[in-house]
Amino acid sequence: MIQHTYTAPVINVRRLSGLSKRIGNTPLYEFASLAPYPHARIFGKLEWLQFGGSVKARAAYHILKYAITTGRLTPGQKLLDASSGNTGIAYATICAVLQIPFTLCLPENASKERIQILKGLGTELILTSRMEGTDGAQKTAAHLAADQPGVYYYADQYNNPRNWQAHFHTTAPEIYQQTSGRVTHFVTGLGTTGSFTGSARRLQCLNPKIRNIGLQPESAMHGLEGWKHLETARIPGIYDAGLANEILPIDTGEAFDLIRFIARHEGLIISPSAAANLLGAQKVAATTRKSRVVTLLPDNGDKYSEVLSQIL
Repeated sequence: MIQHTYTAPVINVRRLSGLSKRIGNTPLYEFASLAPYPHARIFGKLEWLQFGGSVKARAAYHILKYAITTGRLTPGQKLLDASSGNTGIAYATICAVLQIPFTLCLPENASKERIQILKGLGTELILTSRMEGTDGAQKTAAHLAADQPGVYYYADQYNNPRNWQAHFHTTAPEIYQQTSGRVTHFVTGLGTTGSFTGSARRLQCLNPKIRNIGLQPESAMHGLEGWKHLETARIPGIYDAGLANEILPIDTGEAFDLIRFIARHEGLIISPSAAANLLGAQKVAATTRKSRVVTLLPDNGDKYSEVLSQIL
């Protein structure tokens, strides 16, 4: 019988380094069917084509790398965080490789697929109130970490600078290089705000003329999992409002309609948040006849069968 043992911390560091080749470097896909004008072009980065299956792989990897290499996450400690799902899955995927125990505070209304994936990866789940969303999950995680500091390393993605730094060092340079420096607008939704804050900050350095547009749900009651309505939600500590040239509201129903359109015209089954980002990009492109608008497609539709069954 094969004996399975815990991987030593020094091996964790080596295996973590090896994972870097599987994080980021996602392709840029042009959505010709969405272009409102011949010279208004819309692009999306296919973020699900990396280890962990979503844009959150970038932040999860950088957060864990920092925690491990600085000794903040000590052998035997559990990684702890709150998430609406995708960051949790990214953490769980990496933790499985590194043999790090992981506890996640997750709103109880997360999709069945996400819960199943997380359990399959060995995650200890603490389900929190659906009414409080990720704000409630954060409160639970913070209390748990405060009560048992020796047991948990609380990554706190909403306030961890490694979240936005991941996008500063990887996402934005990729966008700039893939468009040969011709990107005119960067558009993405606001959840933890890490992808917006990090990418916008770096793109601003590369070319101050690039306009950075944040997207948020039209109202507090919405169906865009992981997104925050800034006026009514707890604003993440990493968010820098000064980076946004504009904040656009996105209607959930319009985003859901776009899922079907993209499936029929582009052959891609995307998630609600990816559709919402594309809807925002299309709205921005419609305001100028010559542009290169880039957005992020956080994940595809694999984890949303219940929602997609009502749309497609």
